[in-house]
Amino acid sequence: VQLQASGGGLVQAGGSLTLSCAASGRTFSLNGYAMGWFRQAPGKERELVAAISSGGGIYYEDSVKVRFTFSRDNAKNTVYLQMNSLKPEDTAVYYCAAAQRIGVIVRTTQGYNYWGQGTLVTVSS
Repeated sequence: VQLQASGGGLVQAGGSLTLSCAASGRTFSLNGYAMGWFRQAPGKERELVAAISSGGGIYYEDSVKVRFTFSRDNAKNTVYLQMNSLKPEDTAVYYCAAAQRIGVIVRTTQGYNYWGQGTLVTVSS
C-alpha cells in the first residue's frame, strides 16, 4: 500500500486548505481500511487530527472540531481533509495513514500500518 499526500502550503490565519491522500496498492480498497490524518509540529510528537473507519464513522480531535472535515471518495481511493479557519497553531507536517481494520476508528499511531510522506502546512499570523 502506498499513500501519497498532497495539498499543503502556506496560508494566512483564517484561510483554508484541502489535503488529499491517494492510496494505491494491488488490492487496496478504502472499504477495508481505517484512515487517519495526523500532524507533527516542530519539537512535538505526532498527534491525531481526525480518523475515519471503513464504515464511515469519523472522529475529530477537539482542537479541530467544526473547523476540519474528513471525507473520502471510495471510487478514487482518496481521502481528504478540508481545513477551514486555520490558526498558526495548526502549522505542522500532516500525514495520512491507513490501517487494515474494518469497522473501527483507529486513534493511535501504533494502530496504523501504512503512512504517507507528509505534507507541510504553514499558517501565518
